[in-house]
Amino acid sequence: MPHMKSSTKSLRIGCDIVQIDEVATSMAAFPGSFEARMFTECELVYAYAGSGMEAQRLAARFAAKEAVIKALDLSDAGVSWRDIEVEKLPGGECELRFHGRVAEIAGQLKVVRSLLSLSHGGSYAMAFVVMDCEIN
Repeated sequence: MPHMKSSTKSLRIGCDIVQIDEVATSMAAFPGSFEARMFTECELVYAYAGSGMEAQRLAARFAAKEAVIKALDLSDAGVSWRDIEVEKLPGGECELRFHGRVAEIAGQLKVVRSLLSLSHGGSYAMAFVVMDCEIN
């Protein structure tokens, strides 16, 4: 039987919770510029597609970005908020997309899969992220 190269998996996790009112306050204080600095065009289109849910949807995405930063240990990496994107899929689930520096670091860490769970209710939005990394 031929020898097969085995790989080991490593899991990285991140979690964050955000007060929805704080996001709404930033949106009101810096109309347009807060959203443009923090979120991709795709995220903004989704957030504004429903009436009255903008702050909740953006707070959940902000929590997801923070959770990714924690999972990949990016706090000192100098990454852009827009390099982490949450895409809403047709079936209702959400998926993470990485761009720029975050994509580069995720590649170095050999992230082969990322899982994301978002929730918002009452005054809070939260996100939980699991990164499946391959170790050779």
